[in-house]
Amino acid sequence: MTASGSAYSLEEQIDQWRNYLRRRQAIQSVDVAELEDHLREQVEVLIHAGLATDEAFLVAVKRLGDLDSLSREFAREHSDRLWKQLVAVGADANEAAATARTEAMMAFGFAVAAGVAVKAPALFGMPLNTNASFYARNASLFTLPLLTAFFAWKRRLDVGTLVRLLLAFAAAGIVANMYPLVSRGSNEVLTAMHLPIALWLAVGIAYAGGRWNQAARRMDFVRFSGELFIYYVLIALGGILLTAFMAAIFEAIGIKIEIFFQTWMLPCGAAGAVIIASWLVEAKQSVIENMAPVLTRLFTPLFAAVLIAFLVTLLWTGRGVVHDRTVIIAFDAILALVLALLLYSVSARDPRAPAGAFDALEVVLVGSALVADVVALWAIAARISEFGFSPNRVAALGGNLILLVNLAWSAVLYLRFLRGRGTFAQLERWQTNYLPVYATWAAFVVVAFPPLFRYI
Repeated sequence: MTASGSAYSLEEQIDQWRNYLRRRQAIQSVDVAELEDHLREQVEVLIHAGLATDEAFLVAVKRLGDLDSLSREFAREHSDRLWKQLVAVGADANEAAATARTEAMMAFGFAVAAGVAVKAPALFGMPLNTNASFYARNASLFTLPLLTAFFAWKRRLDVGTLVRLLLAFAAAGIVANMYPLVSRGSNEVLTAMHLPIALWLAVGIAYAGGRWNQAARRMDFVRFSGELFIYYVLIALGGILLTAFMAAIFEAIGIKIEIFFQTWMLPCGAAGAVIIASWLVEAKQSVIENMAPVLTRLFTPLFAAVLIAFLVTLLWTGRGVVHDRTVIIAFDAILALVLALLLYSVSARDPRAPAGAFDALEVVLVGSALVADVVALWAIAARISEFGFSPNRVAALGGNLILLVNLAWSAVLYLRFLRGRGTFAQLERWQTNYLPVYATWAAFVVVAFPPLFRYI
């Protein structure tokens, strides 16, 4: 076996071992990462001692698998984690339950804090109903710093990382509020749309527990983001039913709750639900992991069918995309949703499984989205040539170009995987390595666009 072949085999085996541990509900991603560090150290020592790569891996796993000494030491050092459920008995199970209760209370506390943050400006004469511009700019700052704080507490982040994250949020708050943006103008709308994207990277760094440089941790965050969206939608649907029930029973006694709903329940609930949904993803991971493959296999063919039908209709009728701003924005939103579905599909797939029919369907989805993106770029370019440059048009142009690069190389890597000339891990690394590009572009839009386009 060649050196490169040995390294490839080792990475494949470590992926298999890592995926096995992730399926254990008691082990969190950050714990798996720390065990992986131990495993790699053991493998390196054994290879230097003269063992072959496969032999070194098996011996290292055996040493970790015996686990009485290492696991109990690990549990003592991390007594507040669910890892103890694997190696402790009796009182340890009670301690694990206490840890779960503590996390639930902390999540609820941060959710309440998010709701309070939404209402706090009203104490200074800035109610929601008369200061829509302020709330639009700062919507992400009411929730994402608290979500980051929750993960920082949960992952026990080091002081240096905490300081950098704090500075990032402080800078975002300053930039979002210091520019004299025109109310409901293009730059204000772009700031409201792009600031959450830029700050989501800070949430990811906290979620990864200081291991953002590892592709596996970034993929964990992709998986978390998709699961968070699912839980948030479910909570929102429950909130709609709760609101309808409240309205019905209170109206029966002649009391209308519309004002309470608009000024308290909706804004505070929407902010707090982000924290609660995040906690649910962590606490009920095994439940949502069963849903993820089902959802991706359900919606991937549906989105692919819609895009193919659109492209066929486009060619058959000879019509182009209408050069209307609203139409182009909606079109870009659909492409972004397709990309999100691709990311979630990649995160939900077992990287060790061989290529199959569903992977071919993914290639069809990526290819059709790529063609649709080219059509969108043509429409944006036509609009710019007709009306000139504006914040919205340049933002749409840049976003679509970034999306084009991602989709194009994703299609290449997926085709290589289908033909047996590449690995699925290469596609995973490409997707996770590309995530900061979106955050960087979003930050550029928030920081540079207002002065470039005279704050309109």
